[in-house]
Amino acid sequence: MADNMKQYAVGEKVVYPSQGVGVIQGVVEREFNGKKILYYNIYLEVTDMTVMAPVMKAEELGIRSIVSPEEAERALERMGEVGEPNPSDWKMRYQMNLELLRKGTVLDIAMIVRSLYNRSKVKELPIMERKLYDSALKLFQDELSVSLGRPKDEIESLIHQKLESH
Repeated sequence: MADNMKQYAVGEKVVYPSQGVGVIQGVVEREFNGKKILYYNIYLEVTDMTVMAPVMKAEELGIRSIVSPEEAERALERMGEVGEPNPSDWKMRYQMNLELLRKGTVLDIAMIVRSLYNRSKVKELPIMERKLYDSALKLFQDELSVSLGRPKDEIESLIHQKLESH
């Protein structure tokens, strides 16, 4: 295992961008194609599921620690800023936002939420984009709630205030 690879402790909360906010419940060893591989067992409250992610692929999968309260506040502030115009072709926009979601930094997720929210005020979002918006918003709310130690409904309200502020 590479020395520079981030290790997560049992009980630590993490963000798994394509899945949600979860808690590391353990590290287990499984045999796969004759090799022993370590996996994180991650419990995802949002779906009430436990997923296994290979420890060696955690970074590649975008798994990361919950952001600091300062970073969470910065991301929240980003909600109120005027964003870059998005491509008008929804398929291009969708691919661009999907890629940002996979990278999964809190600022990337804030940008997705802001841009799709603003777009939805102009024109109703296609179903796939609507789902992407809902996923990004949920992930953003969950992470900020954990980072800032505040209830999700309070965070939801703050996000909405920021989005409506411009």
